Amino acid sequence: MSFSKLGLRAELLSAVTAQRYPSPTPIQARAIPIILKGRDVLAGAQTGTGKTAAFTLPMLQLLSNDSVGAFNGRSPRALVLAPTRELAAQVESAIVTYGKHLRLRSTAIFGGVGINPQKSALQRGIDIVVATPGRLLDLVGQRSIDLSAIKILVLDEADRMLDMGFIHDIRKVLGFLPKHRQNLLFSATYTRDIKRLADSLLNKPAMVEVERHTVAAQTVNQCAYRVDKSAKRDLLIQLITEGRWHQVLVFTRTKHGANRLAEQLVRRGIDATAIHGNKSQAARTRALSGFKKGSLRVLVATDIAARGLDIDRLPHVVNYELPNVPEDYVHRIGRTGRAGEEGEAVSLVGADEVRLLKDIQRLLRKEIPLQPLPELASQPTDNVGKSECTTRKWRSPSRKRPANGSTPRRESHRGKAAGFA
Repeated sequence: MSFSKLGLRAELLSAVTAQRYPSPTPIQARAIPIILKGRDVLAGAQTGTGKTAAFTLPMLQLLSNDSVGAFNGRSPRALVLAPTRELAAQVESAIVTYGKHLRLRSTAIFGGVGINPQKSALQRGIDIVVATPGRLLDLVGQRSIDLSAIKILVLDEADRMLDMGFIHDIRKVLGFLPKHRQNLLFSATYTRDIKRLADSLLNKPAMVEVERHTVAAQTVNQCAYRVDKSAKRDLLIQLITEGRWHQVLVFTRTKHGANRLAEQLVRRGIDATAIHGNKSQAARTRALSGFKKGSLRVLVATDIAARGLDIDRLPHVVNYELPNVPEDYVHRIGRTGRAGEEGEAVSLVGADEVRLLKDIQRLLRKEIPLQPLPELASQPTDNVGKSECTTRKWRSPSRKRPANGSTPRRESHRGKAAGFA
């Protein structure tokens, strides 16, 4: 199927063509026609499936078709709620990209930065507001924004917003919205809380879902190393330096762990920084800018901080610590191997994380190949730049490895992370 078959207007098709996206992803092909009909939608889609375009493209078209209320000061017509500053900025950037041929205005509103520039943007007239709940309520309280004209409401990564404790803020925001509007709820998981929110928010919604357990696994070369916790740092450094890895996204469970690992990498001569909720917005923006440009080699992140990151040419994701929730593993490795391009995800598994790995494999319905630990000495030169992700099956600690050893290595693919966010 092509984008031209989805009912999008010529201006949007031109913007999509300029991005060189060959065809819509499954979530886009299913959601866009339904949203264009004005129906409420409950969509199950993970990061990397193209969900951002799945709601921004039809939203732009619906607003363009209805010019009533455009640029009328403090009354936007569409509202997108997002859990993090990074995701809000990413969604607004997508709106600008896809709507460049349309007479629509948008802005992103989030905390951690000055509020006055955001007030000024609203005063100039805005059609679409992308916001985190807290800062939006601040502006509502200061009467800097009027939500009474909202016609389309989008909750992006609703499950993450609930995980972060935003349910009360979300319900406060809903109280300022008109009763009659179109509601779009996007969530990676269907928890009891999500179902409860959907029941209270959506009116006879269309259900749209893409296969949950295979989204990232099909495009990402995955492997794992069984390694003592005390040796993880040295193994990570060896993989980065001897593999000549650049643009490596490393995940830890905690903010403190992210800070400590980044500092240790810097002391070993690897450019690295940590990104998490305690960092100022300015520091986060600098880190992301350097990482995207390639001047920063390693970005160490927590799960919440990394949600919504949209990074081109991201060849490597490393799980320095496995997540406690299996779905978060899929979110993590979904940062690479996007829109059909291949990426590489490496997990460092300690003895206390074997159970977590089994839970992840159960979710994926596949085994993650286990790699033998490399020797501490430098590897032969013909291994430099080669992928360590091969087809060796994961074995529990009680099972012995074959005595003869290794399997052929496969070159790492570093394709551009093309496609929609």
